[in-house]
Parts: sequence; structure tokens; C-alpha cells
Amino acid sequence: MALHYALKLQTMKRNFLSGLAALLLLTACQNAPKEVVEQQKPNIIYILADDLGYGDLSCYGQQKFQTPNIDRLAEEGMRFTNHYAGCAVCAPSRSSLLSGQTTGFTPIRGNVGMKPEGQIPLPAETYTLAEMLQENGYVTGAFGKWGLGFIDTDGDPNKQGFDQFYGYNCQTLAHNYFPDHLWDNQTKVELTQNADNQFEEYAPDMIHQKALKFLEDNKDTCFFMFYPTVIPHAELLLPEKYLAEYRGKYEPEKSFEGADYGHPRFRKGGYGSQEECHAAFAAMISVLDTQVGEIMAKLKELGLDDNTLVVFSSDNGPHIEGGADPDYFDSNGRLKGYKRDLYEGGIREPMIARWPGHIGAGTSTDLVSAFWDVMPTFADLIGTEQPKNIQGISFLPTLLNVEGQKKHDYLYWEFHENGGRQAIRQGDWKYVSYNVSDPEKQTHELYDLATDPGEEHDLADKYPEIIEEMTQILWAARTESAEFPFDLETKSTTH
Repeated sequence: MALHYALKLQTMKRNFLSGLAALLLLTACQNAPKEVVEQQKPNIIYILADDLGYGDLSCYGQQKFQTPNIDRLAEEGMRFTNHYAGCAVCAPSRSSLLSGQTTGFTPIRGNVGMKPEGQIPLPAETYTLAEMLQENGYVTGAFGKWGLGFIDTDGDPNKQGFDQFYGYNCQTLAHNYFPDHLWDNQTKVELTQNADNQFEEYAPDMIHQKALKFLEDNKDTCFFMFYPTVIPHAELLLPEKYLAEYRGKYEPEKSFEGADYGHPRFRKGGYGSQEECHAAFAAMISVLDTQVGEIMAKLKELGLDDNTLVVFSSDNGPHIEGGADPDYFDSNGRLKGYKRDLYEGGIREPMIARWPGHIGAGTSTDLVSAFWDVMPTFADLIGTEQPKNIQGISFLPTLLNVEGQKKHDYLYWEFHENGGRQAIRQGDWKYVSYNVSDPEKQTHELYDLATDPGEEHDLADKYPEIIEEMTQILWAARTESAEFPFDLETKSTTH
């Protein structure tokens, strides 16, 4: 198993007695009863922020506010500087994460709503990260935003490997932080204190408490907790107790007039008005940071800290809706683009991994990795076979600082809004094509990320042979999808 291989390499760095002890322990676990083996497996927590930009954490360069609890994860773990989301918007990015596939193969490649609620469901045959862990003895829970299939469809989280789900099923309704309902598995939870024009039940707090209870309830077994928080997605509304501390600190302020009580989209995906957008955004990040800190404190309280791998990342780049002001906060750092862009600012994300005694504290890596690598990494972590139909590569050797790290030949993304977009990263070369659905308007851009991480200098005219190579890669990088077609045979493959 890959876990055995990685641990064996790791013990080579230790003295003879420590190495012998580790080997004896591993042998004992292999021969122990199933319930004992499962107790040796690490717990896994994967925290996924919503629309958090590469520059929105102080450990990634944010200057206007601090994220001390998330920074502590980096201080005690590993910070990735070349990690990518699955796509530039929510649903396909999450589909990529859970399936181990790029957007050229994953079944959900766009945000498409369905009646009465929710989005196009993951097909029944999709083999998810949660199912893999569930089959290997993990209790699985998801707390936050789903967006991959309504209740009782094939995409229901309970049908895709999660024993427990609490939160928003529909990503459109997850635009609103004071919704009229949430879902507890198949039970609709009516939030009566948010009726009419009331704002009493703040969904992120409710979801967070359910997540903490999941940790308490499963402290005696191995668990996987997926925590896809809705923060800091577009609506800039939160309780006064969180906002007050930040009021007046981010001048000049920005205001936003949105869908308030009486508006047809009130609590149906329309963003509420906010007179203090800058303060609200900083306060929301603070709420997220505090919740991360409370998760870590709960692990320590339960004695689970040393045996839990915690990963933190974001599903795509910063948004510009609902009064958000990513330029004011430099939310994408030095990167170009926002949510929905396949430039670096739309898809390169912070990622931090912490596992005491296994991942070096205060380390960083420039390994090029992506969401579709998480599934094979977790497979290696628990010593199970990697699924065959995925494009991901395990980055467990990098986490454990051992030899044997494989690298991608290329990364590929596709996006099915705004005329269609595609991108490829191969080494330091980055190919970006917009207006893919219209050959007359299609663009072909080329950037050298080694010297131009901000993608300011298009080198397509200088290197037409690289453009040709990149466009040829497209044929192998994807399959055609009935729900999300590009029909590349009609598209130009030269610049």
C-alpha cells in the first residue's frame, strides 16, 4: 500500500531504534482485528471556503485584516503555493474535488439550476471521495453548501457517500446567510425566526454547531468531515455582533443596493443590501477564521489533534458580486482575474495541510497540484487502491517529505459560461482560450508563469508552436458532455 511505502521511507530518516519501533507497530496493525486497524487511521477534515481568493489570508499576503487561526494551520503545517481549484465556479469545482477528475471528465461542469431546488445531480455511477472513505470504515459528514443534486435525486449527499449532511442543498439559496430553511439529510429545517423580514438565525453559525457535534459524536471512530462553508460568498450580511468590530475601519466604504424584503428574489438567491461592504467582508473572513479556530480547539479537547489531517482551501477565486470589492482587499494577490476567469486569479487557491508529527511545521511547497489530486492522496493516506478513472496524482509524498512524488504532465480546466473558456498549464506555460463556443471570436493566449505569474504579457504570437501543442492537448484532456458541450471538432486549433 502507498501508506506503507511512504511510512517506510519516512522511517529511513530516523535512527535504527525508532525505525524498528515504527515497523513493529505497522506490522501489528496489519495483523490486528479490523476495528483496531481502523482506530489507527487518521481522521480527515477538509475545510472548503467559498470564493476565498488567493490573497484573502494573511499567511498568503493579506494586509488589511488578519486570519490568525488559519495562519496557525500554516505555521503548524504545509502551505501550497501552486494549488488549483477544479474550476472557476462552485458546482464543477466541487464535482472535481469529489470525483478526482478534471472538468474535462467530471460529470458536473457548470452551475445549472433545477426545479424545485438545487442543481444538476451527480450521476448515480459517480464514485466519490466520500464513498471511498466510507467503504474504508470512515464515518462521513458534510456541513455547509452542497450544490450537486437535490434531496432524493442521485446527487443527494446521502447517496454520494455522506452519512450525514446539514446545510444548504442548493447553491443559489446559499447566496443568503439568513435563509428560510436548511436541510438535515432529507428533513427540511424551517428557520421560523427568519420569517418575513427577520434576521435572527445565521446559517453559518447553525451549520458550524452541527459540525462540532459531528466531531464529538464520532470521536471514538475514524471520520471524514467535509466542511464546505458558504463564507465569504457574495451576500455581505452577518449579525451585528460580528460586524461592529470592523465598522469604520475600511474607508472609503462601499455600499450595495440589493434584493431586500419585498423584492422577488429576496431569500431566493438575490443578495441583500449592505451599506458597509468593506467592513462586512472583513468581518465575514473573521467569522470563518474563528470557526476554523474552534474546530481545531475541539480536536484538542477531544484528544484527536495528533491523529487528524486538516486541509483548508477554497473553491474558486474572489467574486465581484453583491458589493464585494476584491481590488480594495487585493483578494487575488498579484494574480490576474476573478471568479469565472481561468486566469490564475480565478483558479489558483490557497491550500494548507496540517497533521502533527507527519507534515513538517512551517513548511511550504511549490508543487503544482489541483482538486482532482485530493482523492488519490486520501486513498494513499488510508492505504486503499486509487480509483482507475481519475486524473489526479497523490501528493502524499510531498506532505510526508519523502521521495517518489509524481508530477502532472499538464493541468486542464474548462468553463461553460461567458462564451466558454479553456485553460492548460504545462510546466510554467499557461494557455488560456476564451469564447471557445464561437470560432470567430475565440482567443488563444500564452503566458510564462515563471516570469509572469500575473499573466500580463501574452506570448502567443512569439511561440505559435507552443499554442499548437497546447491546442492538441485539448483532444486528450476532455470528453464531450451532452449537458456541457463544446464540440471541439468545429473549433480552430491554431492561433
